[in-house]
Amino acid sequence: MSYKTTIIDIAPELNTTPATVSRALSNHPGISEKTKQTVQLTASKLNYKRNRIASSLRSGKTHVIGVIIPSAEINFFGPVVHGIESVANSNGYNVLLFQSNESREFEEKGLETFLTARVDGILVSLAKDTIDYSHFIEIKKRGIPLVFFDRTADDLGMDSVGIDDYKGAFNATEHLIQQGYTSIAHISGPQHLKNFHDRIKGYMGALQANKMKMDPDLIYPGNISIESGKTGTDYFLSLSNPPDAIFATEDFTALGAISKLKERNIIIPHQMGIIGFANELFGEHISPSLSTVDQQTIRMGKSAINLLVDMMEKKEQHLRQKVVLDPLLIIRQSSLRIGQTEQ
Repeated sequence: MSYKTTIIDIAPELNTTPATVSRALSNHPGISEKTKQTVQLTASKLNYKRNRIASSLRSGKTHVIGVIIPSAEINFFGPVVHGIESVANSNGYNVLLFQSNESREFEEKGLETFLTARVDGILVSLAKDTIDYSHFIEIKKRGIPLVFFDRTADDLGMDSVGIDDYKGAFNATEHLIQQGYTSIAHISGPQHLKNFHDRIKGYMGALQANKMKMDPDLIYPGNISIESGKTGTDYFLSLSNPPDAIFATEDFTALGAISKLKERNIIIPHQMGIIGFANELFGEHISPSLSTVDQQTIRMGKSAINLLVDMMEKKEQHLRQKVVLDPLLIIRQSSLRIGQTEQ
């Protein structure tokens, strides 16, 4: 069995006490920065590995955070998690990732897993099936720091990070109007989720601002899937006066719409314009490439974990924070009827 270096081995090297070494390695505010650096350097030289289990038992902290995402198949969440992990690691935290598979039941299991693991804090993007938020209210009662990102629940009064979905939808719809489309339809998402509700409001706001009639027949209730993009497009094409453009509430819905239009031999963007939302990775590689709205994913992840770290470390009295990022319009071939250069 190989011998493991302990703080007792480090102390004599620096002519100090094990207690001072321990405090320095734990970043104790009573230890000078110079001493901390010297201890860290010596510990590294002696190949010291901190026993995180013993440390967590002493401090009551595990230095682990739990992150729940709706689905790992949605590329959008990859860079969000990358942003989370980069900040978490630099602050000495490890990330425990759980996917809810768009199910409230699995979302609750994820929270139970995090409680068993005694995580120091939790980040959550809601599942599309979640209507009852009692499991999050329980987490709040326990005093465990929690921050929502992307899909949020503002009524719970918890910290959140998202983008301005209204503005993103407004800009996407107005772009179609500026391209000369005169009848713009919308395939929506679950309206109990705030971001999809805000997107339908942004769509209607753009029509109103440009003095275009809002036709209820041009809104199809989708469920954020390729299939709802296909069925929604079929529905629009069955109308006596079909639209000439579709704003899809997210990119998978837009992908379904493009697939159905190709199947029906409708030319995109000349006969029908399409724009999505989320800037999924596939968008720039399909034909025609997909116009969309970028949600600043890495920045979103970093903002969410920074809020959580502040809560966990109680750097100051924490007041509820709601961070709203600006959406970025990404113009590609699927909406370029007037032949502008892609952005």
